[in-house]
Amino acid sequence: MTVQPEFELYSFWRTSATYRVRVALNLKGLTARERDVDLIKGEQRDPEFLKLSPMGAIPALVEPGHPAMTQSTAILEYLDEIAPEPPLLPADPRGRARVRSIAAMLAADTHPLITPRVRGYLTKEAGFDDAAWKRWQIQWFTTGLQAVEARLAAEAETGDFCHGDRVTLADICLASIPAVMKIFAIEVADIPTIDRIMARCEAIEAFAAADPYRQAGAPSR
Repeated sequence: MTVQPEFELYSFWRTSATYRVRVALNLKGLTARERDVDLIKGEQRDPEFLKLSPMGAIPALVEPGHPAMTQSTAILEYLDEIAPEPPLLPADPRGRARVRSIAAMLAADTHPLITPRVRGYLTKEAGFDDAAWKRWQIQWFTTGLQAVEARLAAEAETGDFCHGDRVTLADICLASIPAVMKIFAIEVADIPTIDRIMARCEAIEAFAAADPYRQAGAPSR
């Protein structure tokens, strides 16, 4: 019998990247003891946390006897390798490349533009007020999701989910964006394929249990 690793997950209730790891853990039947890093209070800049994650970014997944693992997509692929069922990547090389490409459009091209450290810089250095920051969020959420929508709507490999008819890493990364948009009361129009896939994801308990508002530290709606 395989023994479950003793994971610790440094997390914050509302972040897209932590949401992705929670979904993957849920799908794999794995657990992790969460340790809250309050981004609003600036706890990510604590010297002890920076030893784990020099970028001051979360999540960080810690397994006894090993350095902390950072970057959500790397963590997802690691979990997929140590717990192969259900697989998060297709069996064929081209399929894996497509899934990774869609995931990167979301986790690398869209999400990093709306993180707290970006807001902090724009507020301090570019004079952004709350209204300007909201316009910035809307701009990049819209740009990212509409680009993904164009791919999903046009490519034959799209099925019930982003790639075929089973959840992949691409769906986890996709779902992590609307999950945070709800917190900021932002909607993107004209993304029917994404809306359809999101409805399927949200009906799966592994996704529902990762909802930011169901996490410790989340405010009441």
